Amino acid sequence: MAAVYKRFLSQLHPPPLRKRLLPDGSLSGKTALVTGGGTGLGKGIAQMMAELGAGVGIASRKMEVVQKAAEEMSDKTSSKVVPFQLDVRDPVAVSRVADEFTESMGGLPDIIINNAAGNFISPTERLSPNAFRTIVDIVLMGTAHVSLEFGKRLIAAKKGANFLSITTTYTQFGSGFVVPSATAKAGVETMTRSLASEWGRYGMRFNAIAPGPIETKGAFTRLDPTGQFMKRTLEQVPIGRLGEIEELANLSTYLVSDYASWINGEIIAFDGGQLPYAAGMFNQLTQVTQEQWDMLEKAIRNVKGS
Repeated sequence: MAAVYKRFLSQLHPPPLRKRLLPDGSLSGKTALVTGGGTGLGKGIAQMMAELGAGVGIASRKMEVVQKAAEEMSDKTSSKVVPFQLDVRDPVAVSRVADEFTESMGGLPDIIINNAAGNFISPTERLSPNAFRTIVDIVLMGTAHVSLEFGKRLIAAKKGANFLSITTTYTQFGSGFVVPSATAKAGVETMTRSLASEWGRYGMRFNAIAPGPIETKGAFTRLDPTGQFMKRTLEQVPIGRLGEIEELANLSTYLVSDYASWINGEIIAFDGGQLPYAAGMFNQLTQVTQEQWDMLEKAIRNVKGS
């Protein structure tokens, strides 16, 4: 029955079309900085922006990672792709990269993607103060350092820009076993809405995407070594599959494009319906088979007839 249900879902919700949403050249003349841009989601977003004509700077703590990613992107597009070594926890390093980006790209970025993150699964009582602080420093303080450094420079230059942060769906109600991440990303979402309100007058937009389960290379290996959690997760996604990086990249490039110039201060859930499914008291009844429903209906009728 489970296999039949999955085939049924695949017919209703086929995998995404593997093509770009926006027309070619939609980001021509623009430049972008992507933190955590050497791997996974950040790399996918950076790649699509470059394909759409933007000059892209990708930043990561490990220079060899972003150098390799920049070479791979340059082989696939004619756009300029520049690697930057950056630990977002260090505001001095962020200021240095702001200088380097401005020099390399000929000005401040039009687009800033706050994607750098850190996370690990652990019972909270096992976390040391340093472990908790490390995640908060990367996710919350790193986003603050990047947003404030570039934001202040943009204000001084009287230049607008679009900021996009990548958060997570479990900021809405919290989640055990990832408390530092949930705490930090909830802060990022509040910062997003707050800066959208305050700095919109300077021509800046701030939005965030909260992805659900998207399979990236290495992510599930670190967070789910047995594979059991991913299996359970799939059962909670009404669409019946994981998200794909190309889908997130399409949404991201739309939100930072001129096509979305009226969207500001939004946190967009992108999870195949997982969050509302998990919240509904009776949604688990999708696991009930047709035979079991027949038995239940018969039992109800017998009760009514007695």
